Amino acid sequence: MASAVWDISGPALTSVREQVDAQLADFVSAQEQEAPGPEMAPLFATARRLLFSRGKRLRPLLCMAGWQAAGSPGDSHAVLRVAAALELFQTFALIHDDVMDDSDVRRGGPTAHRSLAAAYIRAGGRHSRAEAHGRGAAILLGDLLLVWSDTMLADARLSARASARVLPLVDTMRAELVHGQYLDLLGTGRISEDVGAALRVARYKTGKYTVERPLHIGVSLADGGPGLLQTCTDFALPLGEAFQLRDDLIGVFGDPVQTGKPVGDDIREGKATVLLALAFRAASRAERRLLSTLVGSPELTDEDLGRVHTVLETTGARQRVEMMIVSRRDAALAALKAADLVSDVTAMLTRIAWTATERYP
Repeated sequence: MASAVWDISGPALTSVREQVDAQLADFVSAQEQEAPGPEMAPLFATARRLLFSRGKRLRPLLCMAGWQAAGSPGDSHAVLRVAAALELFQTFALIHDDVMDDSDVRRGGPTAHRSLAAAYIRAGGRHSRAEAHGRGAAILLGDLLLVWSDTMLADARLSARASARVLPLVDTMRAELVHGQYLDLLGTGRISEDVGAALRVARYKTGKYTVERPLHIGVSLADGGPGLLQTCTDFALPLGEAFQLRDDLIGVFGDPVQTGKPVGDDIREGKATVLLALAFRAASRAERRLLSTLVGSPELTDEDLGRVHTVLETTGARQRVEMMIVSRRDAALAALKAADLVSDVTAMLTRIAWTATERYP
């Protein structure tokens, strides 16, 4: 089912997605042919479902945009392989993230650990072991996708000079994601009014990992200069923060039919988002007690969630986040306008910026 939340359209964007999808489909099929036996089928079925259902392909799109911004020299084969490797890495990260968060739904279907637990039971496994099996199998599947990401990068057959430019950026991107994930994990369950700490998580998990580094990798594939890399940073970091802020709003106020995820999970998990930090900062004593009691409770009912929603509205936190999204998107678009990029790249990045920040909850 197509998502109404993300609708990045246009011939150029559609073409990139289709080419990346073709690379991924051929690659996964080749890997499955090398698998040791039919017992591996649940892993491959789960990998395919997550890879090809409702994925935005944002990182591959940005990688291609960076390459085009730097003149798109040479054959597109190498950049498509690198772009597809970014999507494999993203799927690895989502699987492990869902295990850490004990999430049930991803992209409109069960998370990897839930899917693999169900497959284990269907194959005759004990119900008492299913949950542990699902978690373990999902961790292994995530590891496998990480290995596949490296394999896809190797298959790009970059020159020695291109490898020296690109591979350190890939390593940096991966490390930054881990840093952001750990900061997120560290803050979970600790309700706080520290907006700066929540923004730091947004910068590492989304600003850098989702937007800046894919653009940098694309630019570096084409041997673009430091000026263009800085332009990408000036565009990417405010946009990435705005993207995460919108995601935080959708996670609390969104429609599960559109998002593919249950509403309120961030509240139940006690995620230290900017939205909650702003609410806690502005809350009355009674509202703080309510937030401290309900946020982070896995047993949160729909009625409880409604009470949290009310506090997020009455404190002005929701409106403040909307204003932060607009100001950061404006900063990103201003950086883009000031840059001397080819018109197709400017159009692509402008469309991505608006779509990423106007996904209405």
